[in-house]
Amino acid sequence: MIRCVVGLGNPGPDYASHRHNVGFWLLDRLAQQHNVSFHQEKKIHGLVTRLPPAAGELRLLKPTTYMNQSGRAVGALTQFYRLQPDQIMVVHDELDLPPGTVRLKQQGGHGGHNGLRDIIQILGTQAFPRLRIGIGHPGHKTAVLKHVLSAPDQADTARLQTGIDQITAAWDQIHTGAWQAVMQLLHTQSGTDNNSETNRRVRFGHGRC
Repeated sequence: MIRCVVGLGNPGPDYASHRHNVGFWLLDRLAQQHNVSFHQEKKIHGLVTRLPPAAGELRLLKPTTYMNQSGRAVGALTQFYRLQPDQIMVVHDELDLPPGTVRLKQQGGHGGHNGLRDIIQILGTQAFPRLRIGIGHPGHKTAVLKHVLSAPDQADTARLQTGIDQITAAWDQIHTGAWQAVMQLLHTQSGTDNNSETNRRVRFGHGRC
């Protein structure tokens, strides 16, 4: 069972609306729904809160280390709370999925995502679950940095919020590890098959941030 969810992003108001911060957006939504607030935990290098018992007493973490050093916060979290990597779910933006498309992945590589790269390096394993929220690809790898570090337009914002709605609606199943049911639900709702994702990888390349 998942005991902590880590949303990836960059701290501070200058980054709050950026596509790269969609992991923060989900955690903010969950905290709002359960009437809890984040507080700074210096020893964990992030903002932390805990959902109530009815929601599974799940901890939420937003690292304040900036994206490229996300592993510093996740590593501190695992040591302080004595967690195993497979008890931590990481929520992150995904270039290779259309905006708002949601995919659950039980483990895997970093795919060029520097936040995941750092977490894998610090934990020494790829075996932790992820929630991937599509932000779309700008069309060429040279445009990736500007794309992830900018706000989506109105249409893509609506798609991203719809994806977050889908996640929160399926949250009980996600938390308890009902992976197959959740994947079937999210893949059906998103309406994007694996071939589409593969084609995007071939066409756009792997420029990441």
